[in-house]
Amino acid sequence: MSDAAARAFVPVGIAVLTVSDSRGLEQDTSGRVLVERLAAAGHRLAGRALLPDDIYRIRAQVSAWIADPVVQVVLTTGGTGLTGRDGTPEAVAPLLDKTVDGFGEVFRALSFEEIGASTIQSRAVAGVANGTYIFCLPGSSGACRTAWDKLIAPQLDYRTRPCNLVELMPRLLER
Repeated sequence: MSDAAARAFVPVGIAVLTVSDSRGLEQDTSGRVLVERLAAAGHRLAGRALLPDDIYRIRAQVSAWIADPVVQVVLTTGGTGLTGRDGTPEAVAPLLDKTVDGFGEVFRALSFEEIGASTIQSRAVAGVANGTYIFCLPGSSGACRTAWDKLIAPQLDYRTRPCNLVELMPRLLER
């Protein structure tokens, strides 16, 4: 039996926030992609919301989730671009205890393979707040698929070796 097979899958609670001024839940293809993928992977949907591009409302929702022990991961989609209304990174940054700089770097490298130089317009970021992982993704469903399939899903799978984010969860609040 391989080492990966010896480790059991550990489901985590994941909340999904879509940030959009123009979409409702019916048109929220990016949020739907994330919800479908996390469920297919065996994780639990711990919350879902759709909010306009308003940094204070975004921050309030993410704050509520990072205070909720049922939520271990927050995925946001939308608001990571360069326009005046795009403020998800600014909303989330003050909440972060630590940043996961490699996430944005690797995401943009992977995205470059798919959309070329347009990837520089993405301000995808990740970090940890109150023991909760937060990933801020672009609003396109393609970007959400790339981020989930190639980065987030493997790191939220306890069976991933040599290391993964799930095995760090019990230690995130160490002092």
